Amino acid sequence: MRRGFTLIELLVVIAIIAILAAILFPVFARAREKARQSSCLSNTKQIALGNLMYAQDYDEQLCAYSRANVGSWRTQLEPYVKNLQIFECPSRRDSGAQYSYGYNYVYCDNRSLGEFVSPAETVMFVDCGVNDNAPPTRVNYNHCNRPSQDTYVYICRPDPRHNDGCNIAWIDGHSKWMTVSSFYGSFNGTDYSGLSPQDRYFDLL
Repeated sequence: MRRGFTLIELLVVIAIIAILAAILFPVFARAREKARQSSCLSNTKQIALGNLMYAQDYDEQLCAYSRANVGSWRTQLEPYVKNLQIFECPSRRDSGAQYSYGYNYVYCDNRSLGEFVSPAETVMFVDCGVNDNAPPTRVNYNHCNRPSQDTYVYICRPDPRHNDGCNIAWIDGHSKWMTVSSFYGSFNGTDYSGLSPQDRYFDLL
């Protein structure tokens, strides 16, 4: 005589499946985000190399933040990267965003490569798009302000969308992931009116 499952046995199996799902889904989510982080890291490196190739064609000067009759830095670098998808971060939360990465335009705009004292420690591009004038919101800007920027104080900040950190492309062409606090300082509650140690990542010092 064949014997079927009892209700108790079915409930036990369902409970086990639910527990396994609760354990594994966050793991899968982190693994998926790690893959997106790696893809984004590749994007930032390619954009940085595009800007360095641009500089080779323009007397060692990086591209401008915006150029009349040409467009933004993205438009200027398009011929060098040959792939418009690299301008879009796979983890950008707002759909249809034009910009995923911010240019350190205050110090990179038309700047000669020879002027950078510490090119391996000066930000060129970074995951961007946060307005931290509480509550934090995500916005669509194509530049990133330094911590002590005294205009548009609370906007154009780094966006820690990759496991609470950002991918950063540096003036020397390398890219790496860092937590926001390690290269920028905290957001809300921080006084940005004076210089901070993190400013050295956004200037020529």
